[in-house]
Amino acid sequence: MRKIAKIMGGAALISALTMLAPATTMAQDVAMVPDPDLATQNIFNTLAFLIGGFLVMWMAAGFAMLEAGFVRTKNVSMQCLKNIMLYSVAGIMFWIIGYNMIYGGSSAYFGGFHLPYGAPLNPTVDTISGLAEEGFNYSEYSDWFFQMVFCATTASIVSGTVAERIKFWPFIIFTCFLTAIFYPIVASWEWGGGFLDAMGFSDFAGSTLVHSTGGWAALIGAIMLGARKGKYGPDGRVNPMPGSSMPLATLGVFILWLGWFGFNGASQLAMGTISDADSIAKIFVNTNLAAAAGVVMAVIYMQLRYKKIDLTMALNGALAGLVAITAEPLTPSVPVAMLVGALGSLLAMLTIPLLDKFKIDDVVGAIPVHLVAGIFGTLAVAFTNSEVSFMPQLIGVIATGVFVSIASAIIWGLMKYTIGIRVSEEVEMDGLDVHEIGVASYPEFVQS
Repeated sequence: MRKIAKIMGGAALISALTMLAPATTMAQDVAMVPDPDLATQNIFNTLAFLIGGFLVMWMAAGFAMLEAGFVRTKNVSMQCLKNIMLYSVAGIMFWIIGYNMIYGGSSAYFGGFHLPYGAPLNPTVDTISGLAEEGFNYSEYSDWFFQMVFCATTASIVSGTVAERIKFWPFIIFTCFLTAIFYPIVASWEWGGGFLDAMGFSDFAGSTLVHSTGGWAALIGAIMLGARKGKYGPDGRVNPMPGSSMPLATLGVFILWLGWFGFNGASQLAMGTISDADSIAKIFVNTNLAAAAGVVMAVIYMQLRYKKIDLTMALNGALAGLVAITAEPLTPSVPVAMLVGALGSLLAMLTIPLLDKFKIDDVVGAIPVHLVAGIFGTLAVAFTNSEVSFMPQLIGVIATGVFVSIASAIIWGLMKYTIGIRVSEEVEMDGLDVHEIGVASYPEFVQS
C-alpha cells in the first residue's frame, strides 16, 4: 500500500509541476512536428483521394434514392436504371477522353485532345522524389478515380430535372457528350490550368465547374422537353405531383450529405501533412454546418411564407447549402460558412416558384439547388477568401453558363428533331417503367 501511495504521490507531483510549467499552444506543438517524408505523404495523399472518391461514388446512391423518392411510383425503376447507367457511362467516357481533356494542357480553352491517354502513373518509393517535384505526390490512379466520380455527379444533376418524360437512350447519348466533352472542357479552365485559372478564378470543389455545369445542362434539357402533362393548368395554376416516397428521398439527402465530406474534404488534394489534415477537418465542419443552416433557413422560410413546412424544401435546403459552400469550404469562419449555406438555401427557395412561373418543370429541384446556389457560392468566394477577386468569379460563372447552355442546346436540339427526346403521351400517362423497362418498382400498387 505504501508503494502504491508513493507512486500516486509522485504522479500528483509531476502533474502539478506540469501545470506550473510554461504552457505551449496546440499550434506551437504542431509547428514543432516535422512533416512526414515523401513516401509517407504519398500514401496519405493517395488515401485521401481514394476515401474521398468512394464517398463521392456513394453520392450516386444518394441521387438515385432522392430521385426515386421524388418521382411518381410509375417511374421509379426508370430513375434507378438511369442513375446506374449514367454512372457507368460517365466512368467509361471519362477514361476514354475526359480525364485527359482536363489535364492535357494543349489549350487554355478546350483542354487536351489526346486519344487514348496513357496509363496513369503508379509512383513507387524509388521514383516518388522526382514525381513530387513535378506535383505528382500521389498515385495518379487515385486522382483519376476521384476526378471521375465528380464527372458522374454532373450527369446525376441532369437526371432528376428531366425525369418522367424523357426517353432513356437520348438521355444516355446526352450523358456521353456531357461527361466526355462538356464537363472536362469546363473543368480544364480552372483545374487543368486553363484561362480561368490564369485570371485568378477559384472554385475549390466545383460549385460552378460541377454543379452549375450540371444545372445549365438540366435547364436547357427541361426547356427543350417541356413540362410533364398536367403539371401546369391553362389558367397558370401549378398542379402538385407528389413523389413516390418521402422516406426514400430523405435517405437520399442524408447519403448525399455524407458523400459531400469526400466531395469537399478530398478537394484539399493532400492529407500528407499536419496542415493538410487540419484543413480537411475544418472543411468537414464548414461543410456540415452550411448544410445544417440550409435546412433551418428552408424550414423557417416555408413556415413564414406558406404557414406550412414542406419536407421537400427542407431536403433541397440542405443540398443548396452544400452546393453553395462547395466553392470555398476552407477559408470562411464557421459563422460565415453557415451564412453562405443559409443564403444559398434561401435563393433556391425563391427560385422554385420562379421556374413554375415560366413553366419550367424541374422534378427534383436540381436547377435551384445546383445552378442557382452554385452561382451564388462561386460569387461569394470573393467575400470569403481575401485572395480572390469578384470579377474572375463572375467571368467564370458567365463563361460556364454560355458554353454549357449552347453546347447542351445543340445536342438536345439535334436529338429532339431527329430521334426524339420525349416519350409519347400514352407512355407518359402509363409510366416509363411499363413501356421502356417492363419492371415496376412497386407492382402491387402503381399510381398516376
